[in-house]
This record gives sequence, C-alpha cells and structure tokens, in this order.
Amino acid sequence: MQRVPAVILLSGGLDSATVLAQARHAGYVCHALTFRYGQRHTPEIEAARRIAQRLAVAQHMIADIDLRMFGGSALTADIDVPKDRPEGDSGIPITYVPARNTIFLSFALAWAEVLGASDIFLGVNAIDYSGYPDCRPEYIHAFEAMANLATKAAVEGKQRVKIHTPLIELSKAQIIRLGLDLGLDYSLTLSCYDPSPAGEACGRCDSCRLRLKGFAENGIPDPATYRAAG
Repeated sequence: MQRVPAVILLSGGLDSATVLAQARHAGYVCHALTFRYGQRHTPEIEAARRIAQRLAVAQHMIADIDLRMFGGSALTADIDVPKDRPEGDSGIPITYVPARNTIFLSFALAWAEVLGASDIFLGVNAIDYSGYPDCRPEYIHAFEAMANLATKAAVEGKQRVKIHTPLIELSKAQIIRLGLDLGLDYSLTLSCYDPSPAGEACGRCDSCRLRLKGFAENGIPDPATYRAAG
C-alpha cells in the first residue's frame, strides 16, 4: 500500500503535537511546517523541532515571515499578554494575530501542491480555546472550498484538498487523553504565550490556563516547566 503524504502545521504546542501524532498513527507520511513569524514566544520553535525529531517526520520546514510589520497582536507587537483573564470572557483577546491561520494555511497549501499531498492537518479547536475567529468550523470549511479553487493541481483534477481538524470539537482534557493514548510526550511541547527565554511557561496566560485545566481534569500533572511565582 502506497503511503500518503500530508502537511501538518506544527507550532510546538500541545494541540499541533497531538495532531501530528494522530496523522502519523494513521499512516501518513508527515511533512511538518512551522513558522518563525516574529512571535514573542520564540521558544515554541525549538519545541516544534523537538517534536518533529521525536516523531520522525519525513521533513520539517521552518518558514520565515515577519508579521511584526503589521503588529496588532500581543504576540507580534509591544503589547502586554493578558494574564488571569476571567473564565467565560467572550471577547476576542489581544493575543489574536490578524489572519494568522489564513496565512499559515496558504503556505501549507502551496507546499501540499508541490508534494502532491491532498491532506493538510491543523490543530485548531473550537471548544477550549481563546475565541479566535480563524479556529471555527465555518472558517475551515470556507478555506477548504477556496483551496480547491486556488491551485493548478485542483483545477486540473489532480488534487482535492482536505483540511483535517480532528481536535476541533474536543475539550482540552480530551485532546490530552488522546495524545497520551498515542504515546505522545507532552514535556516536549510549549503552549505559553509569554514564556521566559529559557522556555519556562508563565502559567497565567489563556493558553497556559487552558492547558493546566486539561491536565487537571485528567488527574495528572502537566509535565511542562513553569516559572516560579514571584
């Protein structure tokens, strides 16, 4: 049986690592794509390297783009990362990066066409997440429809792109349990929006709090390293 190539968007965080483990378990030949986009949490790039190496991807590409030229986010501008936000706050936080998933998926689409891959995997989630508009199912469906109008391979009938979002309806606790069942070592991952230069998580940003909640609901400690309070 011929093994099928797939492009996996790999940030270095918990969700994208779980998706990579899933795709690998399903038998795809995984080509991981990470972005150095001017984000303040650059230690996540090293986390992505560790994950890609441990999961033995066929190829790991790190693309350099600079979203700092636009700013507009606490991750790409000199804006404080929100800490200790009240649970249930429905507003879209300032950690939203304008059009980030659209940019990332466009790069993934280009590489998929070159690889002859019809499958792109993305670790977005619409349950335990920060409310980003480009993590919703309707956005993913719209991008997939656009993708199949946008490439030479699709127009010529050689490719039918599928955007896989296997975590989109799972809670963080369910995602963690899935990864553990696949043998994923979550100590390799970094989820924090505002880590120390050494990669220690803050424990107080939205991403850290969702992650900690997910591990707590599984009754197990988070293996990530957190900064000491003070």
